[in-house]
Amino acid sequence: MSKLQNLINELCPNGVKYKKLEDVLIIKNGRDYKQYKQGNIPVYGSGGIMTYIDTSIYDKPSVLIPRKGSLDKLYYVDEPFWNVDTIFYTDINIKKVIPKYVYYWLSGQHLEKLNKAGGVPSLTQSILNKVKIPLPPLPIQEEIVRILDNFTKLTTELTTELTARKKQYEYYRDKLLNFNEEVEWAYLGDISNITDYVANGSFASIKENVEYKKEQDYAVLIRTVDFSSNFNPEKLVYINKHAYDFLSKSKLFGGEIIINNIGAGVGNTFRCPNLNTHMSLAPNAVMVKTENNSFYYYWFNSKWGQNAIQKIVGKSAMPKFNKTELRKIKVPIPSRNIQKNIVSILDRFDTLCNDITSGLPAEIELRKKQYEYYRDKLLNFKELQ
Repeated sequence: MSKLQNLINELCPNGVKYKKLEDVLIIKNGRDYKQYKQGNIPVYGSGGIMTYIDTSIYDKPSVLIPRKGSLDKLYYVDEPFWNVDTIFYTDINIKKVIPKYVYYWLSGQHLEKLNKAGGVPSLTQSILNKVKIPLPPLPIQEEIVRILDNFTKLTTELTTELTARKKQYEYYRDKLLNFNEEVEWAYLGDISNITDYVANGSFASIKENVEYKKEQDYAVLIRTVDFSSNFNPEKLVYINKHAYDFLSKSKLFGGEIIINNIGAGVGNTFRCPNLNTHMSLAPNAVMVKTENNSFYYYWFNSKWGQNAIQKIVGKSAMPKFNKTELRKIKVPIPSRNIQKNIVSILDRFDTLCNDITSGLPAEIELRKKQYEYYRDKLLNFKELQ
């Protein structure tokens, strides 16, 4: 970074001018693509690539800015593309600013905060045009892009490695947990305790005795969405001691198997963490407790366990299954030594692929934070008056 500092000292020691986006680029709308044939041109929406067609709307480097939906997801594209009307593309004046510099700058501006809509999050051209961007000389922009590209390259390499390890993990998990009839099998209900939120009483009595709270209280209500947020304290739901005692049949202590039993994520299987506080199971999930929760956690996550669950899922508009159906699933019961060995192997894979404190996800998260730190530091220019 000494090169960058030298360039700043030489070319703009007193600061840089800030310009509105409308002074350096033109924001343009996307259009429908369905009249075109399939091809190799990516079609972008606010959620990313939707499909591929044979025609491009633009063929120069551009920054795509969501107009509706996921406003925090920007895309840098340096090949021909098409975009639909949920995302803008930008025609950038490369004599004034490097397209990827624009991408890095806007990525750190949290454009989602500019949302003024009451329903679906949205941005307008008039709002975006007024966003200011610092404009150091082009050599400085180039050096900043080079530095940040190196950070993103490291993250990309780690993400590619993680994807490969996950495929390897899934392969060995399914192979290790593929049992034939030589192994003893039993109904899940015969070897486990199965319960859920509604086992505690009628809907009326639960409503009367259980109040959800956003502020910290006696116990955490464990929901399946909390696993995807890594139990972010700001997103947790709490209940008081009275509610916790009332929900006595669905208390959690850590290690239990939790299976989503309704909705789009039906069958998703988790292992309850120990949050060092009182915990109780939320609606829309079933808790399973066996003598070896780890083994059956892996089995239900395997191809074989997921196939067994999907066979009991109802065919109605809302996919779901109940405790009675779950109890009738047949599960393998290999010897304790075999279970122990399988768990030992899969624990190592699981740590590498999923542990946010010591595995590849932890390394990726560290690199992302490192990138964000340097991005914000490098793009923090004094404004020239």
